[in-house]
Amino acid sequence: MSLFFGSCNDRNESLVGVNYDPEEVPTMVTHSSSMLISDSGVTRYRMIADEWRVFDKAQDPYNFFPSGAYLERFTPDFDIEATIEADTAWNYIDKDLWKLKSNVHIENMQGDVFDTQELFIDMANQKVYSDAYIEIKRGETRLKGYGFESNLEMTEYRIFRPHDGLLPFQDEPVAREVNDSTAVVEPDSLGMQELNKMK
Repeated sequence: MSLFFGSCNDRNESLVGVNYDPEEVPTMVTHSSSMLISDSGVTRYRMIADEWRVFDKAQDPYNFFPSGAYLERFTPDFDIEATIEADTAWNYIDKDLWKLKSNVHIENMQGDVFDTQELFIDMANQKVYSDAYIEIKRGETRLKGYGFESNLEMTEYRIFRPHDGLLPFQDEPVAREVNDSTAVVEPDSLGMQELNKMK
């Protein structure tokens, strides 16, 4: 026993101190990870990544996913309300902010599809945004443009600088509410009435 404790107390002079840059060298690397992420104590996300690097000693601590990430966002009842994919992802811990880069693809529970090259998920301020070009598909509708903002559920959103796109025209009667009653207005009927008045 005395030999064991004596050997433990001896200093190993062959050890070499290493200085490393915490901004460049991770404190942990994990391969093939799957994790659950909570928001205010409630599990809201599941994430799968091939590689996860932790930089918790950096000045602005973050997690880095160089080989991409796949996320599912849950409702409080654990239904999937959105799926998110990206080729590269960063999670800034103190800011509660996600940065997704390259081939960002999102689908919400209504079936809307969002494609862009860069997207930020700001958990602290409960919003999703981007300054990059984005395309949104909703049924036959196609929205395109630069600059985007949405709620976290990706159900209420807007494009700041629309560019091109496709809004399908429906040649069907449109129901409008007039004084608590519903009126059906044919698409061309108003125009024909105005022409008849001019004759």
